[in-house]
Amino acid sequence: MFSEETKPKKQRNEECFINCLPGDLIERIFLRLRVSTLLRCIDVCKQWHKIIRDPQFVASHLQHAPHCALVFFPQESVSGEPCPADAIVIDGAWSHSKCAVPVIGPDDFLCGSCNGLLCLYTKTSTIKIANLATGEHLHLEKPVKNSRGDHFLFYSFGCHPSTKEYKIIHFLVDHVKGCYRPHDDNKFSAIQVYTLGDEKWRDIRTPESLSLNCVKNSSAINVDGIMYWLTEDMVASWQHAVMTFDLNEESFARIELPAVVPEDCAGGGPRRYWIREIDGKISIATAQTYPSQPRRLVAKGGIIPPLVNVFGDLQIWTLDNKAEQRWNQKYNIQYPPDYIPGPNLVHGDKIILPSFGCSLYSYELLGENFHTKLGKMAKLLDFSPHKPGNMKSYIFVKSLVRLDVYKNAGIVRRPKQREGWELKKWETWEQELSKNEKSWSVVHKDEHDGNASGRRNGIAINALLPHIVDDEIRKEIGIKIDQIFPNFPDQQPRPLRRFNCVAQRQDMENLLARMKNWNSITKATRQAMDTIISMMRSALEDQVGASSSNAGISQNHGEGDDTKT
Repeated sequence: MFSEETKPKKQRNEECFINCLPGDLIERIFLRLRVSTLLRCIDVCKQWHKIIRDPQFVASHLQHAPHCALVFFPQESVSGEPCPADAIVIDGAWSHSKCAVPVIGPDDFLCGSCNGLLCLYTKTSTIKIANLATGEHLHLEKPVKNSRGDHFLFYSFGCHPSTKEYKIIHFLVDHVKGCYRPHDDNKFSAIQVYTLGDEKWRDIRTPESLSLNCVKNSSAINVDGIMYWLTEDMVASWQHAVMTFDLNEESFARIELPAVVPEDCAGGGPRRYWIREIDGKISIATAQTYPSQPRRLVAKGGIIPPLVNVFGDLQIWTLDNKAEQRWNQKYNIQYPPDYIPGPNLVHGDKIILPSFGCSLYSYELLGENFHTKLGKMAKLLDFSPHKPGNMKSYIFVKSLVRLDVYKNAGIVRRPKQREGWELKKWETWEQELSKNEKSWSVVHKDEHDGNASGRRNGIAINALLPHIVDDEIRKEIGIKIDQIFPNFPDQQPRPLRRFNCVAQRQDMENLLARMKNWNSITKATRQAMDTIISMMRSALEDQVGASSSNAGISQNHGEGDDTKT
């Protein structure tokens, strides 16, 4: 007879009760499991591997996956020092992740998110497609090499639900006599499209020359397989229109904005527009700015959508009927923030907005009809040292979508041998992290040694207690002995992991608090030891004195008896 430990793996799998269930029931169970759990289940047996890797199961699991908020901060300079790119996942319970996202490098820029896949613009010659949950990633050759003016804001990423094809869109900046035009009238007359698995990028001409500034300031969004972005239309009521690009048909169309002209406040500045997605619909957010609002578009390190000092209310319109181009005003938010994150503004029944204090808040939208106020504010996290004006917010799901099926495409490239955290510019940052881990190791060692020292001292003192005759003093010393055993938190070694900016700052605060606690405990331990030693010395001296005194009295009594004799 085989014991449970010595049974062949095949026999154990056959006897596993779950494998006795019908295959469709096992699949329904798997649909409820998280991606991280399913990745561990893949290698259990061939049957599970077949179920989990099946494209139809991957698609079904994607439909059942809970939506999260993905907040991204690009690499930026803080007090003259580089601060790496970072991403934080906020789940449906509004709890945020702690670990950094391994597939996002310190210099990467997030261009788009779709079905759990991220499109990342790198500072090298490649675009990176990565699955945040599984860790898979591909490096794809950029469509334009060494092009002046190329920027992460000129890229977008999406998937068409019917074809299941993933496509990257690149807005190709027009050039004049081979030179990039760094002026406010930047235009583009073509987009470049790449379908994952294809051999090359393809150029597609736009119906007309379109404004690149609108793409810079508002970016592009993908909803149900159609890419949307704003363009200038000076004869329209809003002086803007929405351009669309169908990822399946690869055709362009134009959507006019509402005919209603937004009412501007007297004394206000120019009006700004943002294209966003709310509840699966295209939305346009618009607000007046203050008259003194600078229209700076180019900053050190690249083009950054500027913060906007909002003057008056923030209006949000949604496209209720695309065929009829019918818009409806969904919100009129009073006292809005100065930065409107995107492409996803509303998550669930709440809106998340950053503050100038580098904190992220969730708000409930309160009000009747479309007149809305931001209410029931809850702080989610503190994202310093990153700046609120650079934050991007996406609706995100963790998925099993595979990338290895595209690895043999013609433009897939190997990443450089030295990239990301291996670059020299991040040596100081890595040294600080290493220093932090060493500090934790020292604290753990000190706590371990402190516990061991406390036990040894306790044993030694307990061995001396029987020599104390006075019961009260012996009892009091026994109470003091308990104070020399330090009460430390768990002392298990920390797993080696990289935190995101929020958890890293909290980890540093925890380290400082733990070091302070260590100093307080060791100080109290020394004081308790000094008190015990003093009490024992005093007690023993009293006993010796009393013993000597008793011996003298006994001797005097003896001499008196001799005299009488």
